[in-house]
Amino acid sequence: MHITGGDNKADSHLMKDFIINCIGILLILVIVPGGMLYFAVHMPGESFTGMSPELNEEQQLLAENLSVHVRKLAEEIGERHHELPVALEAAANYIENNFIQTGYQPYLQVFGEKQQFRNIVAELYGNASADEIIVVGAHYDTVWMTPGADDNASGVAGMLEIARLLKDRNFNRTIRFVAFANEEDPFYFTGNMGSLYHAKRARDHGENIVAMFSLEMLGYYSDVKGSQLYPRPLIWFYPDKAKFIAFIGNLPSHSLLYDTIGLFRKHTHFPSEGLAAPEAIIPDVRRSDHSAFWSVGYPALMVTDTAGFRNPGYHNVGDVPRTLDYEKMARVVDGLGKVIEALADQE
Repeated sequence: MHITGGDNKADSHLMKDFIINCIGILLILVIVPGGMLYFAVHMPGESFTGMSPELNEEQQLLAENLSVHVRKLAEEIGERHHELPVALEAAANYIENNFIQTGYQPYLQVFGEKQQFRNIVAELYGNASADEIIVVGAHYDTVWMTPGADDNASGVAGMLEIARLLKDRNFNRTIRFVAFANEEDPFYFTGNMGSLYHAKRARDHGENIVAMFSLEMLGYYSDVKGSQLYPRPLIWFYPDKAKFIAFIGNLPSHSLLYDTIGLFRKHTHFPSEGLAAPEAIIPDVRRSDHSAFWSVGYPALMVTDTAGFRNPGYHNVGDVPRTLDYEKMARVVDGLGKVIEALADQE
């Protein structure tokens, strides 16, 4: 009887230990992913809701200029990639000339083996912290069979207008504007990708890039319920109307994302959402030039209307200028300009 009673007590202790261990494992399985998810989706401030005020005079000019840039690239020049080198060169010339007209002295980064391509670079040099560089970039090529109004004439237009808005200002940090060649296939993450060439060259030269913003499709919006899609499981955490601009970072860029979206919400009457995503879990967050900077260790964000997750014209003949909302684009670009202005004034 004594031996049996001892076995029962031992079994009871083992069962308690087993239950405690199971509870601990369950808590880890719930709390750790929950904490990571909170870290990924929680952003400072509140996304703007309600009616936006009327565009002021400067914003109206901004909307008009954005429309001019988009129509020039997507209507007059049209499809532009390595198999249409004349059109690709025309887009590069337009960007270079626009920088010159704004008062910059742009320079070129020429690269490529069988065929040469070029990035167009313009810099607004800083003062006290001139060695700290903020890069604002957008790719100017398209995929086959699309005029590429949203993808990515809208991003190029936004970059050109931010360069114009900030031209006559003095900042502590240097702001570098770059129009990248060859973001699209077949060059994505190859030696002929303009942003990867730029990022690797910057790293090799020891440049201190403190922030990079990839302007990737800024112009398509909808108030229709169900117009916004997401990769799983993000649909549980974000709006189902395609009426916001998104700021996307990876985990190492979380601090930059946090500062950026906080500033955007402070200065801008426009809805915004943010995500700091593990790249391995949500690979779609890599789909633009910012990922080239991630690959060499620089903090970078993609600013986007979410591309094919909302725009039915994505990568097809329907991506035309008339589908874009230039007033909403103007609010976004104006807000981005204020964000970059604030970051560039930091010491």
